[in-house]
Amino acid sequence: MFTNYIPTKLYFGAGELEKLGSIPLPGKKALIVITNGKSIRANGTLDRVQELLKKNNCENAVFDNVQANPTKDQVMEGAAMAKAENCDFVIGLGGGSPIDSSKAIALMATNPGDLWDYISSGSGKGQTPALPPLPIIAITTTAGTGTEVDPWSVVTHNEEKIGFGWENTFPEIAIVDPELMLTIPPDLTACQGFDAFFHAVECYLANIATPVSELYCLKSIELLAKSLPTAVNDGKNLEARSDVALANTLSGMAESTSCNTSEHAIAHAIGGVFPNIPHGAALLMISKAWFKHYAPLLPERFAAMAKAAGKADFCEVLEELRCACHMENLKMSGFGITREDLKKINDNAWDTMGFLFVLDRIELTKEESLKILEESYS
Repeated sequence: MFTNYIPTKLYFGAGELEKLGSIPLPGKKALIVITNGKSIRANGTLDRVQELLKKNNCENAVFDNVQANPTKDQVMEGAAMAKAENCDFVIGLGGGSPIDSSKAIALMATNPGDLWDYISSGSGKGQTPALPPLPIIAITTTAGTGTEVDPWSVVTHNEEKIGFGWENTFPEIAIVDPELMLTIPPDLTACQGFDAFFHAVECYLANIATPVSELYCLKSIELLAKSLPTAVNDGKNLEARSDVALANTLSGMAESTSCNTSEHAIAHAIGGVFPNIPHGAALLMISKAWFKHYAPLLPERFAAMAKAAGKADFCEVLEELRCACHMENLKMSGFGITREDLKKINDNAWDTMGFLFVLDRIELTKEESLKILEESYS
């Protein structure tokens, strides 16, 4: 017995961005949410999106104040702009940060109060939104979070990096065009790809995995094991980029039908306390110890994941993939984390994302998660 619900209409493939100029849109004026970086403007993607919207008789305004780890204040600023500009839908354009932000902005453009009124963990008040959000279109230019086909948004406030979402924060439309990913630098390609990889792995190991989510997970693992190193080392390889993009979207579908586990809770806490750390890097730094803990406890699950990757031992898969993508030398100390910070990170994980620990097939104790952090430290 299980439920499968992914209401997002997906356009996937090279050149699919052009569909934005002709498909039915959910409104007449879009708030386009992008990061405060330069790439979306510099590579012409924003201009293309605006031209396609104009071709489709749709106006737009641009909110460009989202950082790599989006904050509650940025969400509230974007929601205020959406209301001031009379936008009737939101487009998240870029990676996980602008798309996650677009979901939260869409929610706060229609609901009163503060975003943290509706967050159910940490210092959030746990209220239920009274009104549905504005419709959302997700146009992903990276392959890491799968957020284009799931309802989840991750936002940081006062060192609380918390994931949340509801059925009506699924994007109505998602466009995944691998051609938009050809210019991603190798290190970002690797970090994003490992984020998708760990989404698939955790959703497969979660105690709420379903027969459908398991299919998504294993195919995503297969594609990433095959093509992520090529995408990292030969970024213009469209076939590899397409494989990684599909794996990313499949991992998002897995997150919609299963869920992440304690590995993500710990990584979110690292990013909450140290917002300069890319999420994929946070996951990688704790992954060896986390999987070392679980591999002997879940041998059948680990064997199935290894088989999907074409190997006999999953921990070897992880290490070979890490080395092939040049991510084997990541160190917590390199990001300014000290051993004295580990208890704070562990406490943060349990206080803000404790609900993910109960989704482990065999639950960690708080002492065991601290031990994972200690074993990961270098």
